[in-house]
Amino acid sequence: MKAIHNGIIYTGNEVLTDHCILVDKGRILSVQREIPEAAMPVDLNGKNISAGFIDIQLNGGTERYFSKDPDRETLLDMYRASRAYATPFFLTTLISSPQETIRTAMDAISRFSEAQPGTLGMHLEGPFMNPAKKGAHDERIIRKPTDRELDEIIELGRGVIQVMTIAPECFTDAQLERLLGTGIVLSAGHSMMSYEQAQRYFSMGINLVTHLFNAMTQLGHRECGLVGATFDNDAVYAPIILDGGHCHYAAARIAYRQKRDQLFLISDASFLGRQMPRFGWQGLDIEMIGGYYRDKAGSLAGAAISMPEAMKNAVDFIGVPLQEAVAMATIRPARAIRMDDRLGLVKTGYPAVFSVFDDALASYETLDLS
Repeated sequence: MKAIHNGIIYTGNEVLTDHCILVDKGRILSVQREIPEAAMPVDLNGKNISAGFIDIQLNGGTERYFSKDPDRETLLDMYRASRAYATPFFLTTLISSPQETIRTAMDAISRFSEAQPGTLGMHLEGPFMNPAKKGAHDERIIRKPTDRELDEIIELGRGVIQVMTIAPECFTDAQLERLLGTGIVLSAGHSMMSYEQAQRYFSMGINLVTHLFNAMTQLGHRECGLVGATFDNDAVYAPIILDGGHCHYAAARIAYRQKRDQLFLISDASFLGRQMPRFGWQGLDIEMIGGYYRDKAGSLAGAAISMPEAMKNAVDFIGVPLQEAVAMATIRPARAIRMDDRLGLVKTGYPAVFSVFDDALASYETLDLS
């Protein structure tokens, strides 16, 4: 048994001082004041600790890009890079790909996550999206789904695909109901939906959107679009890429006032650490320009931000307290992907995998006692 002490504990519900976290056999036993004599102390030296940060949209590590190389080596690169940025839990994102690549990616993630459970599964972003909002996705691959494709994805993706970004208007109602019945979290994105269409699909059970503001219809005073529908629906979660490029910080502040507890952080990082200056693959050719990855057309092509950097921006530019920034990286994404029964809180029975960080979010690390 170990006792994590001498730190500030962000449990997800409250902030505690003069407490310790008791862990044993990879799980949290309790959060309490007293340190048992038999416990081995783990000294935080006054730093903050929370449940491990969660990124539900990560595309690559420091050197490898999963959609190009959907294999164990890429997953290991992502796993190590993510943990280096105090984010021990993530969904591996596969962007629009041929069916064969989807099969290969699902198999690789399934095998890797057995040994490394911090790899939570797949976020399948495409290929079933509206080409008018393709972003950096290859238009030659984007397509409407066939029943056969969906059946295969559902069968092989059981327990692997956790989130699936789709343009709902490209599906039949029967196809959507089939997907919703599987437990996969459907996220509306890369879509041309109107406000009315979006509310209809939300009423069917879609309660998440993909990278708010980006690759979706915008809020106007006559046509409110998918952004307006998201703001106007309290059941819908909205992840945001808070890097100053994917949306203006003023837009992020407006989104925060509208969504509150449903607004959370993602990286959508193509690569972490900004160590990859340029990357080319098939129809994708991106370059690091001014801290952002852009394609030849100048479109943003994935971010370069880490979760601690996004949290710092939430504090500095949205004006949220540190406690809320922590929630935006832990319990809120856990709720959005329906994993809050086992992730996102410092709570009895939850994994002894934590993020440790200073007040300025300039120093951070993963603490894994599992």
